[in-house]
Amino acid sequence: MLRANAGLDNLQILFPMISSVDEVDEALGLLERAYQELQEEAQAAARPRVGAMIEVPSAVYLAHVLAGRLDFLSIGTNDLTQYLLAVDRNNARVANLYESLHPAVIRAIYQTIQAAHQCAKPVSVCGEMAGDPAGVILLLGMGIDSLSMASPRLPRAKRVIRSFTQHHAHELLQEALGMSNATAIRSLLNGALRQAGLEMPVKAKHRKTMPANAERLLLPV
Repeated sequence: MLRANAGLDNLQILFPMISSVDEVDEALGLLERAYQELQEEAQAAARPRVGAMIEVPSAVYLAHVLAGRLDFLSIGTNDLTQYLLAVDRNNARVANLYESLHPAVIRAIYQTIQAAHQCAKPVSVCGEMAGDPAGVILLLGMGIDSLSMASPRLPRAKRVIRSFTQHHAHELLQEALGMSNATAIRSLLNGALRQAGLEMPVKAKHRKTMPANAERLLLPV
């Protein structure tokens, strides 16, 4: 990757399934060793921006430490929701318990974003929540920096972002944080979408992975 990035300097590396600081330190050490080897070979190379996926509960509680070591964080909401709720979203017998608007999931995502921003590091969100209109409202209220979703969901996400100010979204977030169940939270956000003249969202079927044509939506500061 470092060789391919020579002369372009647009490479970003994202470490997946990080669960401890040691894993990040080891991965950074390997990356630095590769960089030094290229330097010794007189190969053109630049150090890339490096981030970590926050998709297991332990990473949420270490987000402030990880953000201090890395250039950015990315929250994988599909796996994070699954592991927080102990629900296999691909198992039909328990898939109905999988809910990205569960209060614990919302608090975990918000905690991660706050930790990264305290270190002045950007945070992105990928997964079904990034393309769910109700989820987009909450993420906008949390001050998320970018969203990654399947391209068919981009127009709907853009409509939501254009229809809600960050202040209004933050007010809805605070109201949602005071609720104790996902049904009430979704009802609150669906009502806000209706008032904004947007169609009622349809809860998407769960996918094991993001499709290959996922695209990124940068949010204005």
